[in-house]
Amino acid sequence: MSFAETLKTLPRISHLAAMNLLAVDGTLAATIENKPGQAGSLAVYNHLAQLYGAITPEAAKKGLELYGEHSEEARLNPGTHPNIDRLLGLVERNETLRVKQVFAV
Repeated sequence: MSFAETLKTLPRISHLAAMNLLAVDGTLAATIENKPGQAGSLAVYNHLAQLYGAITPEAAKKGLELYGEHSEEARLNPGTHPNIDRLLGLVERNETLRVKQVFAV
């Protein structure tokens, strides 16, 4: 299944403005906003957070599957897909990011 097809199966994110990803020490590691160019990643990360409660290494592996063809592209071209690069790093380092949803008003 292509990434575009996968996105259609994920829970809606219209209730979210963004998602903050927090390191173990509570510092902000990244923000994914609900805007063009990031909305697909927000949908993936939101789905992972719902399934796993955080972006764990196991969740990151699932996320790489969800990104489909883009995961291989990211592996071959580091920096082109930062949200995928982050998942690859979590798997490699066996790290977890906590999730804080920012709701749309």
